[in-house]
Amino acid sequence: MNAPVSLLVALADETATAHLMADLALLIGAGDVITLSGDLGAGKTAAARAMIRYLAGDDELEVPSPTFTLAQSYELPSFPLVHADLYRINDPSELEEIGLSPLPDGVVVLIEWPERASALMPEDRIDIALSHRPALGSSARAAEITGYGTGAAVVARLQGLREFLDGARHLDDRRVRMAGDASTRSYARLIRDDGVFILMNAPKRPDGAAIYAGKSYSAAVHLAEDVRPFVAIANGLRAHGISAPAIHHADLDTGFLITEDFGTAAFIEGTPPAPIPERYQAATDMLVALHMQPLPETLPLLPHQDYAIPVFDTEALLIEVGLMPEWYLPDRDAVPTPALRDEFFAMWRELLAKPAAAPRTWVLRDFHSPNLIWLEDRDGTRRVGVIDFQDTVLGPAAYDLVSLLQDARIDVPEPLELAMLTRYIKARLAAEPGFDPAGFAELYAIMSAQRNTRLLGTFARLNRRDGKPHYLKHQPRLWTYLNRSLAHPTLAPFRGWYAAHVPPPQG
Repeated sequence: MNAPVSLLVALADETATAHLMADLALLIGAGDVITLSGDLGAGKTAAARAMIRYLAGDDELEVPSPTFTLAQSYELPSFPLVHADLYRINDPSELEEIGLSPLPDGVVVLIEWPERASALMPEDRIDIALSHRPALGSSARAAEITGYGTGAAVVARLQGLREFLDGARHLDDRRVRMAGDASTRSYARLIRDDGVFILMNAPKRPDGAAIYAGKSYSAAVHLAEDVRPFVAIANGLRAHGISAPAIHHADLDTGFLITEDFGTAAFIEGTPPAPIPERYQAATDMLVALHMQPLPETLPLLPHQDYAIPVFDTEALLIEVGLMPEWYLPDRDAVPTPALRDEFFAMWRELLAKPAAAPRTWVLRDFHSPNLIWLEDRDGTRRVGVIDFQDTVLGPAAYDLVSLLQDARIDVPEPLELAMLTRYIKARLAAEPGFDPAGFAELYAIMSAQRNTRLLGTFARLNRRDGKPHYLKHQPRLWTYLNRSLAHPTLAPFRGWYAAHVPPPQG
């Protein structure tokens, strides 16, 4: 059991309370329990309301006190939340009647007046005790925040975050929630008179247990486990003419960054969202410009400390495609036999010899619409703002073009994909007479098959392991892309094997 961790915060007014609750909201997740105690009028409901509105991304959201309803539920973008008020509870057994005993799984629970049922409060929780501070002003409060069990680490990180923001002179900024991604990172916009900035919370954390030759999945396939790669690659991209956010403040040990904000101008539009062709042309041209440069394999990070970009080697690529038999096939009730698994990996090992032998460049790895921002006020390919690149590896140039043109989250029409693939090949051929169009098209098909095989498994894992079922809706799109790539003559053996042993996704 972790020792409790406490933090005392002076709150001058409700705005300061809202900032504190937004900071805490950045660090919590489904399953966390937060209690709010204090005298009548101490600000418990105001604190709960501030957190709920931040998580909802709606400053005007109606958040009534649950004094009479006892519990109010909210379906928020990141997770469901239950806001409860136990003031009118006469006996702890009444919690069962309102669905709070036992506490529901997979939700965040905010509980006012927890002392009314203190024996039923979980060991893992965060307590916030609010008290008046009339000597500091009529609206001044103090918040004593204590984390118990797993909540201790959250409160310790909250203290680190507040110290980081204070040192960077952003503690008084307005916070606005930003959508997260499939990782453990979380983001907020920091807004003040002189501009808007991005706060990134990226705790050091491996993705999964050490089951891949003694490494976690993230370590085995070279996914970033802290912010160091992000900082090094961001600086490297800007040095080579690519628009990556400037890093204004960084704490490499805790994983807090404040970066330039590129805004929200997307590469897609409409309902359902579809690519904006002119912007996809610019993104394709940006990849051409990047891939034709001699790029270093090691980048400076700190004085006397460099960051070596890892190689996207065959073993890493094999572990990635292994997510299909590990997660996707069981999810489709098609658990492979040991012989089929061996056959699957033997086929892939032979095929992946081709990308392993290809010239290497920087592979940003998630070069697709959610991670691209249109920068209208810049020129040429610098209009393509790139915001997700911490997993950059050294590998084949075709990979990022596949990421762009076979976007896992939106439909990229096949005519646009072929037009951009042709655009890329023509530009490379014009600048490099020795460029091999047929060889590049083959690598494009191989990396498409590899990436979409991996993503089918990844999204099944996000559903089963991480409780994120919304990723399953993208699997039919991945299946379409996969079958496009399997049409290449080099992949004929895979086309037959997949047809025999891999069921299509549902939906």
